[in-house]
Amino acid sequence: MKEIFILNAGLRREIGKQVKQLREADKLPAVLYGHNIKNVNLVLNYNDFEKTLKQVGESTLIDLKIGGGKPVKVMIHDIQRNPVSHRIIHADLYQVRMDEKIKTEVELVFVNQAPAVKDLGGILVKALDRVEIECLPSDSISHIEVDLSTLKTFDDIIRLKDLQISEKVKVLTDLETAVALVEKPRKIEEEKPEEEEKPAGEEGKEEEAKEEKGEENKKEETQESKKEEAEKK
Repeated sequence: MKEIFILNAGLRREIGKQVKQLREADKLPAVLYGHNIKNVNLVLNYNDFEKTLKQVGESTLIDLKIGGGKPVKVMIHDIQRNPVSHRIIHADLYQVRMDEKIKTEVELVFVNQAPAVKDLGGILVKALDRVEIECLPSDSISHIEVDLSTLKTFDDIIRLKDLQISEKVKVLTDLETAVALVEKPRKIEEEKPEEEEKPAGEEGKEEEAKEEKGEENKKEETQESKKEEAEKK
């Protein structure tokens, strides 16, 4: 039996700049909408909503109670955050019909360790973190598990078709799409080529050649000097 999540709300009259006062009082402005349903402005308790969001994400049914009315089934469709503080500043709640299929995204949760990482020193590559699904609201799921223990070699790949997903849930993303794999470890730095060793005696020969060349240069300079002196006389 699925756990029931309850979220309380009140009707909201504040709009525009007036919602700033709500946020300062730890209240969260929200809107409820749905198929053939008139939009309703709501106000939520910020801490209650944040706690619910962490528990259910954006793909699980919630019982929304507005005042003392009868609960309606909703899903968190979208949230807006402050770009600086990342604090939630608005929420969109979508009221679902239990006889109509819905489309939503669910998170991929990676479990266990890949042997190709642990034993072979490979690098884990996660190609996807969310997938789009379609199902009846009563069959909705909060996440899909990805068991990394099947990645034993660098040739192993986990694809969407390999995941354990209820037959009541249709995955809209291509089932051949890769989800996770392990790459071979990269070398931190190229091995430096060893310096070629010179044969014994070569260094001495080079020094001798330099000395001989130096002596020849001195002789040439002396001859040039004598020639210049002779010309002056």
